Amino acid sequence: MKFIASKEAPEAIGPYSQAIEANGLIYTSGQIALDTTGEIVAGDVANQTHQVMKNLFYVLEEAGAHFNDVIKTTIFLVDMKDFDEVNAIYAHYFGTHRPARSTVAVRSLPKDALVEIECIALAGADYNF
Repeated sequence: MKFIASKEAPEAIGPYSQAIEANGLIYTSGQIALDTTGEIVAGDVANQTHQVMKNLFYVLEEAGAHFNDVIKTTIFLVDMKDFDEVNAIYAHYFGTHRPARSTVAVRSLPKDALVEIECIALAGADYNF
């Protein structure tokens, strides 16, 4: 097992790692819209989703991966009315890549976040772009 920690993403707010690489896979912890100071970003679900995706990008990058290496994501939303807006931002970051995904409505998230996303990615994938 390899523990992944990016200085570009917020530190874990509990007893867990930003990500773990094991058996050729990278498992990220759920990311909420924290900046590197540990504060939740101001604004609506769009602002928060952009920050979540940036956090995931930096964690994956630290592990040597990219959004194209992601095979599965889970999105947690406090309000399913935000689904279309979150979906559009998510699609922007993934481009034409379409990992498997689940979206789940939850009662609340840490620090009163509106959205949380976690993913599983391939470790050490080799792409010729």
